[in-house]
Amino acid sequence: MNDHAAAPRGRAGLPRGIWALGFVSMLMDISSEMIHALLPAYLVVLGASTLAIGLIEGIAEATAAIVKVFSGALSDWLGRRKLLAAIGYGLAACTKPVFPLATTLGWVVAARFVDRIGKGIRGAPRDALIADLAPPGLRGAAFGLRQSLDTAGAFIGPLLAIGLMALSGDDFRLVFWVAVLPAVGAFALIVLAVHDPQPVAAARPRSPLSRRELARLPPAYWWVVGIAAVFTLARFSEAFLVLRAQALGLGLMWVPAVLVLMNVVYSLSSYPLGRLADRLPRGALLAAGLAVLVAADLVIALFDGLPWLAAGVVLWGLHMGMTQGLLAALVADAAPAELRGTAFGVFNLVGGVALLVASVLAGALWDAFGARATFLAGAGLAGLALVGLLWRGRPVEGGRAQ
Repeated sequence: MNDHAAAPRGRAGLPRGIWALGFVSMLMDISSEMIHALLPAYLVVLGASTLAIGLIEGIAEATAAIVKVFSGALSDWLGRRKLLAAIGYGLAACTKPVFPLATTLGWVVAARFVDRIGKGIRGAPRDALIADLAPPGLRGAAFGLRQSLDTAGAFIGPLLAIGLMALSGDDFRLVFWVAVLPAVGAFALIVLAVHDPQPVAAARPRSPLSRRELARLPPAYWWVVGIAAVFTLARFSEAFLVLRAQALGLGLMWVPAVLVLMNVVYSLSSYPLGRLADRLPRGALLAAGLAVLVAADLVIALFDGLPWLAAGVVLWGLHMGMTQGLLAALVADAAPAELRGTAFGVFNLVGGVALLVASVLAGALWDAFGARATFLAGAGLAGLALVGLLWRGRPVEGGRAQ
């Protein structure tokens, strides 16, 4: 599927549909991060342990990753992406009122899981739609833009949470109610402003998840999947950054500032680094991103005090900006157009399983040995991944191994 020649162009030569999808992501992330920035602390108030928080976060994200496989494959089979993406955003919008209405830990956890199912339904079809819409030479910029706008929502949301917590005297439920509004806006925008490109004549796969169809995904694609899994094992849930801030004495009202700072850096770096990835060797950018993650973990682990934590969080956000959009662009380059939904689904499934393992291990290490051990372990894994990438890595450029 491709409408490169006919698609109305916005700024930077990117089709307007990509800009619209970016703002859809931004609105939904404002909503989600208003809740997520406070959720670890709220779960502690409701009686959850640190290990339980790690399990909740890991299983929730793994659930989303599993759903992405099937939604991505279904979008390939249908030959359309928007419908499934809109259903996913709509489901997530419907779960938002459950958070302020919930009175027990079980209801909060259930809402979190259903919200992640909505994320799973929309994720692979949306990314495949961006790949369908983007000119091949601008895929790094397209995914960088989407990630930049998405992450702008991820720091606007916590900022709103901070302000509302200050004005309301730490009223969690008020913040959760306000978070409903941008979620509804995201759903309305994708319904009204995003359209599938015109389908090409290539036959749609009858069974995208069959062994025969998966065998059509080239070695370059599986290399990207493997590298992404190693990245994820070395980087656990950002919830542990919030918990580290609490352990260092940051007040409850200011806890969301941790995610604000990380996401400001993430947002500001994603688009320019995505454009850079269209011009420079991508393997070098991946290696640099891993090196920055090693530095972030070491700073957070070895130094006490909020200024040092802030420095580590800045490095963490820079690492995300250097790697996340780039990995998505590499998937888009490597996968056949008619299997892009499946390719993104499998990519996210492997990443979700890795995140589950990483988050559970991080929670267990924290409970047994403290915060330092958790972040030192992350630095060690990232360092090993960096050595492996420099020694054996075969980066791809434009879908070809180099």
